[in-house]
Amino acid sequence: MHDIAAQLHRWHAAGRPYAAATVVGVSGSAPREPGAALAVDADGEAVGSVSGGCVEGAVYELCREALRTGAPVLERFGYSDEDAFAVGLTCGGLLDVFVQPVVPGADPGLDAAVAHLASGTPVAVARIVDGPPALLGATLAVTADAHHGSYPSFPLERAAVAETRALLTAGRTGRLVLGLDGRPCDPSGDGTVTVFVEAYVPPPRMLVFGAIDFAAAVVRIGKFLGYHVTVCDARPVFATARRFPEADELVVDWPHRYLDTQLDRLDGRTVLCVLTHDAKFDVPLLERALRLPVAYVGAMGSRRTHRDRDTRLREVGLTDSELARLHSPIGLDLGARTPEETAVSIAAHLVAEARGGSCLPLSTTTGPLHHDTAPAAA
Repeated sequence: MHDIAAQLHRWHAAGRPYAAATVVGVSGSAPREPGAALAVDADGEAVGSVSGGCVEGAVYELCREALRTGAPVLERFGYSDEDAFAVGLTCGGLLDVFVQPVVPGADPGLDAAVAHLASGTPVAVARIVDGPPALLGATLAVTADAHHGSYPSFPLERAAVAETRALLTAGRTGRLVLGLDGRPCDPSGDGTVTVFVEAYVPPPRMLVFGAIDFAAAVVRIGKFLGYHVTVCDARPVFATARRFPEADELVVDWPHRYLDTQLDRLDGRTVLCVLTHDAKFDVPLLERALRLPVAYVGAMGSRRTHRDRDTRLREVGLTDSELARLHSPIGLDLGARTPEETAVSIAAHLVAEARGGSCLPLSTTTGPLHHDTAPAAA
């Protein structure tokens, strides 16, 4: 719905009912990805697209019918060998489209979702698109620290919020199949619901300070994890596109000075990897970074370097609680030696911090394999 969010917000603000059709599943050579949407208001005005044209007419009529009946519907469109010009996808793919009538003010989950989309707030929208008819269309709007809307059972809602928040963190769209008790289920089983989750969020940022060989490996694994990666170094001979072809941004500046320019682009998902292990760069940078509301601040260096750094940071006024936020030496104890192994140790630590992992082998632990460390719902 992201590409039509502005129009949906206008309809919402005006109190105009509409129906939203969303692609919730594709197979084969389908023309649009999951999340593509078309909406039709009570006057018949349409915005968006679900297929680039081949099934738009049929979906438009489904929206009109949903507005008339007030009932959501999941419809599958596919290629017809008998009549390639009948309603279907002549490209040979399959398209699952969920059509949901919307009355502004009637559904707290949808209301919050539209408001967050319009404001640019990162949000994941989780809608039940298949299952018992009475549950179709139930919607949650999940942010990093709260959720709006409800599901018919608390275990189902709790599980859906946890899984949806994980997709939000990763910035991914996907489908969940859950039992009414919240447990993951086989899609073919009885008593299940399918939840379609759309995450609307810019990728989290990774700021890598220090254009060294270890940084190149960290950039690669940062991109693999879905970060928007910036490399910053004050030395132009090292901070070059040739050395860091996968970086989204290359900045030649003193690290602390660059960080001061980025305050409005940092959030609770941002990670800072300080790899310079040079006090003249590290200390002014960490003095600022450890006072910012970011997800992770790690600094490379030996135990001796860390002790020296800790002393210098105390001398410039950092408190015990601020210093406790510093992960130094950076990464997990994997015995890493090469840049690539070190990057894996850093990436593993980032995942563990974000997900509440114990950093122990799973074979030595008990309980759920997945963790949810996010704050309780509002």
